[in-house]
Amino acid sequence: MRILVVEDDTDLNRQLVTALEEAGYVVDSATDGEDGHFLGDTEPYDAVVLDLGLPTLDGLSVLENWRRDGRTMPVLILTARDRWSDKVAGIDAGADDYVAKPFHMEEVLARVRALVRRAAGHASNELTCGPVRLDLRAGRVTLDGNPV
Repeated sequence: MRILVVEDDTDLNRQLVTALEEAGYVVDSATDGEDGHFLGDTEPYDAVVLDLGLPTLDGLSVLENWRRDGRTMPVLILTARDRWSDKVAGIDAGADDYVAKPFHMEEVLARVRALVRRAAGHASNELTCGPVRLDLRAGRVTLDGNPV
């Protein structure tokens, strides 16, 4: 699973990338809206974690542009803007979820898992294809019940 993180705070960007990689995702990152928009517009992502207060192009504009261009990957907004009106604007712009800073990394990881599950049409943490089973939460793969 491939995730894009667009966050201008370099320390937080690094923490998010590290946590997502440790959870088993392949992660690309950008620190401004222009680069984030380009990556999201040209690469196939399973989900995006997007800050709103970005330099060069704000996150809300990035999201609106993606949606206008037909990009449908699930987007989790992660921002310091925590007023209800900001949340409504983010969801109306096309976000699938919204988390206000400060946050617990475990919550962000759980929300990313939920976004990926819903986007794939699954309601559980397990994906099954024939004898192969993938537990997204535990990061385990089994083949005919045997660990891989």
